[in-house]
Amino acid sequence: MDKPAPLGVGLQYNPEILDWFPFETQPVDLFEILLDAIMGPLDSPWIFRPGQERRMQALGAAKPLLAHSNYGCEFGFGRLEDTPAVRRHVALAKAINSPWVGDHCFYGDGSWLDIWSSPVQFSSPELVRVADRARRLQDIYGMPLAHENAAYYMPTPGAAMREAEFMARLVDRAGTWLHLDLHNVYTNSVNLAGYDAADYLATIPLDRVVCIHLAGGSWYDGLYHDWHDSTVPEPVWAMLDQVLSRALPSAVILEFQGRAHHPQTRELGGAEDEAMIAADLARAKAAWDAAAHRHGVVPPVREIA
Repeated sequence: MDKPAPLGVGLQYNPEILDWFPFETQPVDLFEILLDAIMGPLDSPWIFRPGQERRMQALGAAKPLLAHSNYGCEFGFGRLEDTPAVRRHVALAKAINSPWVGDHCFYGDGSWLDIWSSPVQFSSPELVRVADRARRLQDIYGMPLAHENAAYYMPTPGAAMREAEFMARLVDRAGTWLHLDLHNVYTNSVNLAGYDAADYLATIPLDRVVCIHLAGGSWYDGLYHDWHDSTVPEPVWAMLDQVLSRALPSAVILEFQGRAHHPQTRELGGAEDEAMIAADLARAKAAWDAAAHRHGVVPPVREIA
């Protein structure tokens, strides 16, 4: 499958902050949709959760929508055809006309537990197994599948290669793509000995990066956490500039949320946080637009909110 055409800069449409953040009036090029937030229960006949199909139709009439899969359990050990990814996410991604699907490269099982921050094992046997499932899943989706790198807080047991090497070999073997979460790379570089962000970016094939995630985090109990509760840190902006100097992804997405990651997460809300999001969004658009010009792509014309 070919790399999707450039779209621009968007926000993750997060139900956690819908009550105070005016998504619909933001000057963005697209919205990223968390499929788990709109999907119907697996023991129901519904693909959409009640009310969400109409909401997605209204949102999609204004901006392109991009599908993002978190709890699809596609890289667990059950039958791929039985996973939430195949039973719900595929149909949802097609229903919102997503040009590709971003997909967490995590372990998962039917319990939907132990998924968050549980990356796959970076080993040769797992490379073969995960690549086989990824190739099959991309065929089922019928659109490019982009693997998102995880944030995690201790070395992966049984790992026999660097995460960046695993991701590079994964997309080469499966014919899939990368969803590069720069804040996850930064978080791992802060918490894990020997994890080098510069080496990560030098190892992965940047021309296979379809989408980039930007976010901020917080320190808690001796670790830096990927909590999406603060402004994007300067080292992450520097990594974005480094990537954009060498390749143009199809989209850059900013993530902000409440306490879904941890009860100690700062709960966003109010004018200061709205201004923080607007400032990060403006900086990301300026960086992407400048890169688009360098790569010969005309940036989208945006309406002023």
